[in-house]
Amino acid sequence: MPEGHTLRRLATDLETAFAGRRVHVGSPQGRFAADAAVLDGSLLLGADAAGKHLFVELEHDHVVHVHLGLIGTFDVHAGVDEVPAPVGQVRLRIVTAGEGTTSYADLRGATQCELVGPAQRDEIIARLGPDPLRPDADPDRAWRRIRASQRPIGDLLMDQAVLAGVGNVYRAEVLFRHGIHPQRPGASLRVGRWRAVWDDLVALMAQGVVDNRIDTVRPEHTPEAMGRPARVDDHGGEVYVYRRTGQPCLVCGSTVRTEVLAGRNVFWCPRCQPRFRSRAVQSSQQPARGPRT
Repeated sequence: MPEGHTLRRLATDLETAFAGRRVHVGSPQGRFAADAAVLDGSLLLGADAAGKHLFVELEHDHVVHVHLGLIGTFDVHAGVDEVPAPVGQVRLRIVTAGEGTTSYADLRGATQCELVGPAQRDEIIARLGPDPLRPDADPDRAWRRIRASQRPIGDLLMDQAVLAGVGNVYRAEVLFRHGIHPQRPGASLRVGRWRAVWDDLVALMAQGVVDNRIDTVRPEHTPEAMGRPARVDDHGGEVYVYRRTGQPCLVCGSTVRTEVLAGRNVFWCPRCQPRFRSRAVQSSQQPARGPRT
């Protein structure tokens, strides 16, 4: 499933191609045909993202809400000479109308594509946790949920009601970068540790928008710095532990491990991210001291 940086990048691409212009809206597949007819010929005002949700705003308080799900794609083609015939199951097609450069965008395979209004859009956003890519995000909202929960932090970071936009890659990588085991209870974190994680997510995800890929390794661990081959993976990007099960940790050389957490694979280094033991557990495991003589 695309992570938050992908949706933010997509919103920017849609704005660049269509904002301030009238557009033809169609549904070659037919599943969005009735709503597309309502929107056809409208002025497209802009696009925005919140977590893994995309919102395309048009005049007359019309908002197209899109969630790509696991296999959805929204391909934007700006400045083309001509618009080709649709290929595959295109649920939504947007094409510039009138003078100027020609652009088009095709949506395929999305979990959701629905016409809503501003109030419904605001309700969707209100149900989400803070998004590290939004300027109005309040990390304390997420912290209040984390500090009150005994659920593993690796589970909490993937809960979109706690934190919006973070997926499996950013979850695994930010926990590694801060030496936190994914099974550590959320309530065991200190606020300073949480703020460091949040600030790191803000920086990593913002760079992901710019690069259109996820890179999380520090300069000293890049292929060039370490003299190692570049990572070859469908997801691209240089990472520490994500999908590196059985390979040596780039920092300590230990074998990267994986297990299932809340239905998703989670990855970690057993040495760089030791399992958390509370002080109470540690004290109970200390040998009893005999009486002083």
